Amino acid sequence: MKIALIGATGFVGSAILKEALDRGIQVTAIARHPEKIKAQDHLTIVKGDVKESDKLSEAIKGNDVVVSAYNAGWTNPDLYNEFLNGSQSIQKAVKKSGVKRYIVIGGAGSLFIAPDIQLVDTPEFPEAWKPGALSARDYLNVLKNEKELDWTFVSPAIEMNEGNPGERTGVYRTGLDNPVFDANHKSYISVFDLAVAIVDEVENPKHIRQRFTVAY
Repeated sequence: MKIALIGATGFVGSAILKEALDRGIQVTAIARHPEKIKAQDHLTIVKGDVKESDKLSEAIKGNDVVVSAYNAGWTNPDLYNEFLNGSQSIQKAVKKSGVKRYIVIGGAGSLFIAPDIQLVDTPEFPEAWKPGALSARDYLNVLKNEKELDWTFVSPAIEMNEGNPGERTGVYRTGLDNPVFDANHKSYISVFDLAVAIVDEVENPKHIRQRFTVAY
């Protein structure tokens, strides 16, 4: 198994990188700052920019799966446009590369908490998170029209804290378009168990041309 991982130095991307390498998967890690990635076995490190679709396509050729953990930056004043445009540039690169399997890590904002009501549209949703959540939602709608690639869109649980990333338990539950809640009506996942779920999907695809979500 060989995967190309875009955004390999980010919060989610670095957890996916560790999980994949721990399983012995060959990883091509693509990042704007490759110097942040430590060289190790089964790892090829590539400097890449999602805006350069043709170069990105060359970097991901020959892999079995492309996993995009691309994040345009939560403090980016143009986060909405940069995420949407960057994600579509990645999609174009994947199609040109000949790789058919494409997994995108999006957000929880597009999950439905009631019929026809998505989390991002509720009054309680933090304003600071809206540009990223709306962009991820709109990109999911773009993906739903993608006919060539075997895509999957992953929505983490509603709560996943970069300041407190949690632990790897290897245990999680999945849903599709609605959040997964525990007995206390909490939707939470550690970044490490999110990575477990994503690499499980890499190795054993269960959500082709679907969105799924992960929580405890």
